[in-house]
Amino acid sequence: MADEKKQVEQITSMAEDFAQWYTDIVSKAELMDYSSVKGCMIFKPAGYAIWENIQKNLDAMFKKAGVENVYMPLFIPESLLEKEKDHVEGFAPEVAWVTHGGLEPLEERLCVRPTSETLFCDLYANLVHSYRDLPKVYNQWCSVVRWEKTTRPFLRSREFLWQEGHTAHATAEEAQERTEQMLNLYAEFCEKYLAIPVVKGRKTDKEKFAGAEATYTIEALMHDGKALQSGTSHNFGDGFARAFNIQYTDKDNTLQYVHQTSWGMSTRLIGAIIMVHGDDSGLKLPPAIAPVQVMIVPIMQTKEGVLDKANELLNSFNAAGIRAKLDSTDKRPGFKFAEQEMRGIPLRIEVGPKDIEAGTCVAVRRDTHEKLTLPLNDLTEKISGLLEDIQQNMYDTALAHRDSHTYDAVEYEEFKKTIDEKPGFVRAMWCGDRACEDRIKEDTGATSRCMPFDQVKLSDKCICCGKPAKALVYWGRAY
Repeated sequence: MADEKKQVEQITSMAEDFAQWYTDIVSKAELMDYSSVKGCMIFKPAGYAIWENIQKNLDAMFKKAGVENVYMPLFIPESLLEKEKDHVEGFAPEVAWVTHGGLEPLEERLCVRPTSETLFCDLYANLVHSYRDLPKVYNQWCSVVRWEKTTRPFLRSREFLWQEGHTAHATAEEAQERTEQMLNLYAEFCEKYLAIPVVKGRKTDKEKFAGAEATYTIEALMHDGKALQSGTSHNFGDGFARAFNIQYTDKDNTLQYVHQTSWGMSTRLIGAIIMVHGDDSGLKLPPAIAPVQVMIVPIMQTKEGVLDKANELLNSFNAAGIRAKLDSTDKRPGFKFAEQEMRGIPLRIEVGPKDIEAGTCVAVRRDTHEKLTLPLNDLTEKISGLLEDIQQNMYDTALAHRDSHTYDAVEYEEFKKTIDEKPGFVRAMWCGDRACEDRIKEDTGATSRCMPFDQVKLSDKCICCGKPAKALVYWGRAY
């Protein structure tokens, strides 16, 4: 029993030190490891399997939305990057450069892609000539490099995995429609697969993507009350098209510039899963995204018939499309229980000689720790129902946490006090002035997370300066 307790005690309490709790779970659940390259991380099988499931399900949603996958080069010539002024200025501090090929200096520096807008623009300038060539709705799954000063597993690293969609359209209306469509798709994915509720809205001009006309975001609330930007969708208008001369001939034989969008999600979603659902026992994975949904643990497995029954259940689950595994190692059951809780397996099935004799097994839910005695007859159907219930309960729990940690403020002193004493989202009115946004960040450390699509009027005045308000904003400290 001491070993089992020790394993759990190795995780720092969430209440004691949330940052260390997060690091402990990443390490103990064996999601990643640190590499010899500072700021870069190694995905271990357990962590990469989560990303594979994210990629598989998100990609299926993309394809239903008419998205085609491509792959672009890793390197961007400096001259190409500099074609869009705002874009290059936004990324300049984070760019990594290649200056030599072998022993020879390059004639032109190559940027290691921080994002691929310029490459896609260069491609579209060659591909698009007529209205018949539009729209182009491309996406790539790749890694990007941003030379971050401060890194943290999954949330911020110098190289990370993501997808980036880039589209070209004939009209501004079509581009706006695609921008909103992909944001809504991201929100649906987070809520359906990750059991994470999000707030959808538009970023302020200060927070929008470099070179974009408008940036839209989904914002999630972590257990410690900090926000996490979980996906963004950008409307570029025709700014990039003019910089890269992406023109087409319309039906009236008139030259027009295309209108573009870009949208992306990254491996920081794994960090979101940890910080929204995890507890002091470890990781807690939503069944829809869990690489292993059910772990079968045989009790007194050396007894006749126990492993046979466990394997029978395993085959039955897998045949029904349930992702199941069997832990038949020689570790003690208590250690196995603690280990599977640490790894976030949604459901544990215990079966031993007495269970087999009674025609039952014990199912233990990771979300509630509830133990259920279930008949072995029709077990597969019951397990499928339990997994659906766990998924819904995890979403409901996360939604209740977000709603109970979302506050309204109409006076500035009240706003500052709420930010300091009640971690979470604070909704407050804003005049639209950048100076007020800057002051709020300076006074409280909070940033504007988004102007939600669902606007309500809390007051007529800006929370900061008292001038007439233009929009409701979600504010908060963020990762």
